[in-house]
Amino acid sequence: MSRTAVVIGVGPGLGLSVAHRFGREGYAVALVSRSANRHADYVASLADKGIRAEPFTADVHDRAQLEATLDAIETRLGAPDLLYYGPGARDLDAPRPGGITQTTSEEVREAMAGVHPAIDAVNRVLPGMVSRGTGSLLFAGGLSSVVPMPFLGALALSSAALRTYAVTLNAGLTGTGVYAGTLTIGALIARGDIHRYVASNPEQYGDVSPRTLDPDDIADTAWLLTVERDRAEEVVTL
Repeated sequence: MSRTAVVIGVGPGLGLSVAHRFGREGYAVALVSRSANRHADYVASLADKGIRAEPFTADVHDRAQLEATLDAIETRLGAPDLLYYGPGARDLDAPRPGGITQTTSEEVREAMAGVHPAIDAVNRVLPGMVSRGTGSLLFAGGLSSVVPMPFLGALALSSAALRTYAVTLNAGLTGTGVYAGTLTIGALIARGDIHRYVASNPEQYGDVSPRTLDPDDIADTAWLLTVERDRAEEVVTL
């Protein structure tokens, strides 16, 4: 029977690479993002490799909508064997939070909103995984969760919260047959929306090529985490 991978926050960078990597291993892939605008291209690229993929549109910040989407995925593709949560790019033109010395509680509350959907998604699929005695939960976060980056302000705090959730889940799931782990990523990711935005503003950000990782390489690491299951975290950086 085909296994099912749910990729939440799929985009043209890491999310799509994760979909391809697990699809190569025989998974049917559910692609979840807040807009359907690019779904056709994603599905076509996977179909070209013989991978079954179905798109789903959901605002993950709407818990009822997210839960309904996960239920629809299970109905159409089967119970998830992998849940990957990779937060999508925020509004890149929106004002960024101030540095840590100016961080306000309001900014922290807003930043933490990116963590809540991960918990909601896990709570929806984890009971089934535990009852079956198998499954994997993967998260993608930033290096500011382990390395102080004061300029990121509230975003560093939410990154740390997501990482702590993942590694604590890993410990809490010992003996259940379910694995949880996190990718802590310390560079721009090629083909992704953030990379495209930064690369299009060289006068502000300079040459980004020396600070860019290949999403296919990161997806290979994601696959190894679920196979080897001997660590809760892999730091991927230059």
